[in-house]
Amino acid sequence: MQDIKFALRQLRKSPGFTITAIVTLALGIGANAAIFTLVHAVLLKNLPVSDPKLLVRVGDTGDCCVNGGVPDHRDYSIFAFELYQHLRENTPEFENLAAMQAGVGYAGVTARSSKPGDLPHAARGEVVTGNYFQVLGLQPYAGRLIIPSDDVQGAPMGVVMSYQAWQRDYASDPSVVGSTFVLNTYPVTILGITPPSFYGERMTDTPPDFYIPMVMEPNFGPGNPTSLLHRRDANWLYLLGKIKPGTDLKQLEAKMSASLRNYLATLPLYQRQDTQPDLAGAHVVLTPGGAGIENMQQEYGVGLKMLITVSALVLLIACANIANLMLVRGMARRAETSIRMALGAQRTRLIRQMLTESVVLSCLGGFAGLLVAYAGTKVLLAMAFPHAQSLPIEVTPSLAVLGFAFALSLLTGLIFGVAPAWVTSHSQPADALRGSNRTTSDRSGLLQRSLVILQAALSLILLVGAGLMAKSLSKLENQDFGIVTENRVVAHFSPESSGYRQEQLQGLYDKITNDLHALPGVDKAALSLYTPLEGNNWGEGVYIQGRPEPGAQAKNGASWLRVGSEYFDIVGHRVLRGRGITAQDTATSLPVVVVNEAFVKKFFSNGENPLGAHFGISGMESVGDWEIVGVVSDIKYNDLRQPTRAMYFRPLLQVAHTKPQDDTRSLYAGAIMLTTKGHVGNLESQVRRTLANINPNLTVVNYNTFEEQVRGQFDQERMIARLTLMFSLLALMLAAVGLYGVTAYSVARRTPEIGVRMALGAGRGKVIAMVMREAMLQAIIGLAIGIPAAWLCVRLVQSQLYNVGGHDAMVMTGSVLVLTVAALLAGLIPAQRAASTDPVKALRTE
Repeated sequence: MQDIKFALRQLRKSPGFTITAIVTLALGIGANAAIFTLVHAVLLKNLPVSDPKLLVRVGDTGDCCVNGGVPDHRDYSIFAFELYQHLRENTPEFENLAAMQAGVGYAGVTARSSKPGDLPHAARGEVVTGNYFQVLGLQPYAGRLIIPSDDVQGAPMGVVMSYQAWQRDYASDPSVVGSTFVLNTYPVTILGITPPSFYGERMTDTPPDFYIPMVMEPNFGPGNPTSLLHRRDANWLYLLGKIKPGTDLKQLEAKMSASLRNYLATLPLYQRQDTQPDLAGAHVVLTPGGAGIENMQQEYGVGLKMLITVSALVLLIACANIANLMLVRGMARRAETSIRMALGAQRTRLIRQMLTESVVLSCLGGFAGLLVAYAGTKVLLAMAFPHAQSLPIEVTPSLAVLGFAFALSLLTGLIFGVAPAWVTSHSQPADALRGSNRTTSDRSGLLQRSLVILQAALSLILLVGAGLMAKSLSKLENQDFGIVTENRVVAHFSPESSGYRQEQLQGLYDKITNDLHALPGVDKAALSLYTPLEGNNWGEGVYIQGRPEPGAQAKNGASWLRVGSEYFDIVGHRVLRGRGITAQDTATSLPVVVVNEAFVKKFFSNGENPLGAHFGISGMESVGDWEIVGVVSDIKYNDLRQPTRAMYFRPLLQVAHTKPQDDTRSLYAGAIMLTTKGHVGNLESQVRRTLANINPNLTVVNYNTFEEQVRGQFDQERMIARLTLMFSLLALMLAAVGLYGVTAYSVARRTPEIGVRMALGAGRGKVIAMVMREAMLQAIIGLAIGIPAAWLCVRLVQSQLYNVGGHDAMVMTGSVLVLTVAALLAGLIPAQRAASTDPVKALRTE
């Protein structure tokens, strides 16, 4: 306590030094704490459930949302309902094994309470098995949760509402529990409210609003023909279970893989001769389930780890700066230190006191850093999840974040305090008392210069990283997507959630299109199953007429999309051959498709004319289902880092002759695209009102400009690039300040020497050159260390780069030039001050 009080007095006596150090530390510690908030919430936090260590996920990939065929690497992570039942019944090692919907998408559910005047609104619903909440070991906040008896045929229709939706949409009204709601036109009872901290079995920026028993899945689609519940060939469920204590996961994994193969052998897909190798290699991987289904962790993991590394480097540079300040401060207090040593103080006692001062200083910086962290976390979340609803990440620092900030403060205090304390305490009392102004070197000089060299090297690494990230983002954003975004808007909606049957769709689509065309300023309007760059994809294997049947490992897949007649003009597809989709392509006309250039290159690479060719998607028996009538230009719909996929486009309501029941689900459009004549005010409200006038249950789920939808694809890359650039500029500033400080201190100590040199005839130019030579030597050594270090570190971020080589000469040259200019400016100011030294005054002071 005595040392702490003494340290506070010393810091109060030097307000300039104290404020500079605290601000520097606050930026470094605050940046680290802000990023750690995100890292902790996304990568380190378990689900808020009982016994998360006993939870195990069956699967290890983020596959979504409805898959068929053989999965990549024969690795099953998503399952059909019947397959889930088979695995559950044959693995008694699980106390309980639950299943939940793999993806919700834009559709979700349309919800309306029973209160008079309440209007329907779009919400998120997730289908779960009746034992879902039992597996997680949750207790309700109000009412009760779903239990197995709710998930059987004939049971009353009841759902559970999330606490966030209850608070956000219904102001925590207690009467909601037990009341009747209408979900997708079906009356249901609200059984209860989930605990406040629960956000589902996976972290997402749009958690579910309603949890719906699995048995109700057919009711929430457009009807039984498209129900996923009883389709053996449709994999659409994640599995999460609680294992019995002492279970060997490797043995259980082998047992479940064998059980999986036993089930798959009953499917027609795996009864073919060419799929026997796939059947033999089919397997599951069991992964820890304490954090739930780790889709977001897999998506953001690499970027967050890189950011925490970058912020740690910035903090290290800040520590080097404070260490230099402490050294200067220690040298200025050598006389005091020498007197204390002459009076009998032990070196260990002096070191302890100086370290206490460093730790007190770092803790003050840590407290200030928490304020920076609070504001920084807000900025981070806005950058990473700009369209988030009820994101389960708290801006206020949690206990874990507070502990991290405190530990970081102690560590930084020790890092920047040890060396100055050691050097200062080892000065010779006799020399200090005799007067040291005549010497031009001391123990601190080498350490100070070493710290500046370290700062320069680390700054170069960060500058190179920022340059590569910025260049990668620029290439990613400015690649040719093939689309037109100006004056285009996208409105997602869900006719299946509004209770429309298949035979009603033609009239609905015509009404929507005509009414939207009638809006002032609207030029074109088209419906589609989904839109470019929204994160959706439908795909099937293609079987070309007149060709042999492709094998199971053949790459015959293609994406596909249902579109209206004006769709190609709106998004930017150019018709290159034949024709596009027209208003005459109705449900009763000849089934036709239009393909893109990538489809032609993939399936007609030998120069055949694709026009007039036929193909199917349900095996060789279906090859006559579709006739190709046109070819359009390529547009990227999904992975922006990969080449454009082969794709074909179908009219909105045409179904295949073979297995028409398989097409029913895709008949329900999910998006409306509009082209406007310039800016149209209140267009969103007009679109919402137009749909509501047709049917109050037709709600807009998501409304955005096409340009913003495309920009949203780069949120993560943009966040990483901007933060890396910000950190690199902060590191550059700290390095420049460090070089300036060391050079200025050196000039101040050498003032008598410089005075003697100038008295003997040295000109201003020679003095400036002498000081600059010393300053630039440190920068050059830092560059010599930093360049190879940067080459090596680039390997760690190579996977995050797009069309940018790790050894980019332009980025490296630019980074070296920026650091060199900063070093020149940092050295020039004290050099000019040295050249302005009055020899007479310098010698008189001496």
